[in-house]
Amino acid sequence: MSTAIRHSFRHKAVFYEGIDGFMASMLPFVRDGVAAREPVMVAVDEEKIALLRQGLGEDAAGVRFVEMRGLGKNPGCIIPAWREFVAENAGDGRRARGIGEPIWAGRTPVEISECHQHEALLNVAFDDGPAWSLVCPYDAAALPAEVVEAARRTHPIVGEHGVTRRSVEYSDPRIDPLGGELAPPPARREEMSFTLDDLGTLRNLVQAWAQVAGLGRERAADLVLAVNELASNSIRHGGGTGTARSWREPGAFVCEIRDRGRIHDPLAGRGVPDHARMGGRGLWLVNQLCDLVQLRSLRDGCAVRLHMALDPDRAAALSG
Repeated sequence: MSTAIRHSFRHKAVFYEGIDGFMASMLPFVRDGVAAREPVMVAVDEEKIALLRQGLGEDAAGVRFVEMRGLGKNPGCIIPAWREFVAENAGDGRRARGIGEPIWAGRTPVEISECHQHEALLNVAFDDGPAWSLVCPYDAAALPAEVVEAARRTHPIVGEHGVTRRSVEYSDPRIDPLGGELAPPPARREEMSFTLDDLGTLRNLVQAWAQVAGLGRERAADLVLAVNELASNSIRHGGGTGTARSWREPGAFVCEIRDRGRIHDPLAGRGVPDHARMGGRGLWLVNQLCDLVQLRSLRDGCAVRLHMALDPDRAAALSG
């Protein structure tokens, strides 16, 4: 593989402070793209979209805006959106550019952890593809210092105080991309081992567990479908058996499926499946159905943890 191709994806973290700092660094980047007739996609929150539109004026018509708090609620859904954009707009001598801000103040620690994994996997997803530039803004005034430091490890290039440089802290994302243990589940949880003959019972139990926890009927049905996909994968690829666990966390109901299988593709579930091929749909569907998905492929097997947000009023009423 040629060096030119390997470095055709320019992935940069920019550290700014407050909304003025965001506009000072991001608006020129978008303007330069429009002036160069490069397709531009911006995935940030609604307030920043409105300010960029205002700053761009008529040029805003040539920019694709996506509300990141919807797209990136589950970080596992972001790479497919960038893949679609790049496939449509880059290659054959064409360049494109984007802005993506998946981490904002108020994200939970588990969400931030998955955002860091997403940022690392971007380097795997686009390293050998068409030439394009992605800037990831980080509000250094609002985010914890450890979040900013982690961004230096997931971005080959960083921009700070108007200076752009190679990140000396950058870590190769191909080293154990799906590694890292998940936080241990609480002692108070539901648990069931399953084989092929138990899938019907498992679906019924997950439905009951979810409703007791306060998940609405439709969201419970989404979770049951996601668990069924994962459990079926455990039967086919994880040694014919697995373990399901569930528990409540503040603001969320969580289900986990563990088995003895391994996932070798670090981008599993982060691409729209090819309908002409059998398989490959399960993890993609799980990412579409759940509010947050944590995927780990470890030495002793695979773990997938599904998070579904609870309605605070409904959950409180059930707890009372």
